[in-house]
Amino acid sequence: MSQGSSRPPARHPVTPDGRYFVVRGRLWRMSDPSLPEEKRRGLVTELMRARSAKGRAMAAGDAAAREKARQAVDAAKHALGERGDPWWDDGAPDYNRRMAENTPYADWYRSLEK
Repeated sequence: MSQGSSRPPARHPVTPDGRYFVVRGRLWRMSDPSLPEEKRRGLVTELMRARSAKGRAMAAGDAAAREKARQAVDAAKHALGERGDPWWDDGAPDYNRRMAENTPYADWYRSLEK
């Protein structure tokens, strides 16, 4: 999945605790809500630029540029809190990229289908 921006479109359900949004049954970690809005916007801009660079590199068949862009995407996603250590500090495990049906969110996710 192309995880889109750090704030998913409203069409994607967000878990009751605000930690994940769901696309095609898979949980994707939300960005850290404690980030100041200006910083978050700047990081999203960096993420979009890196994704564009990756696409251009892939279209050009430039493996080195693709890898550089991939690393920039990863760095932006880490800075947003979408990858790496979870941004919450209550000790709850991270279910990023897991199928919702295989997590404690399963009942909540099934309830959306009604």
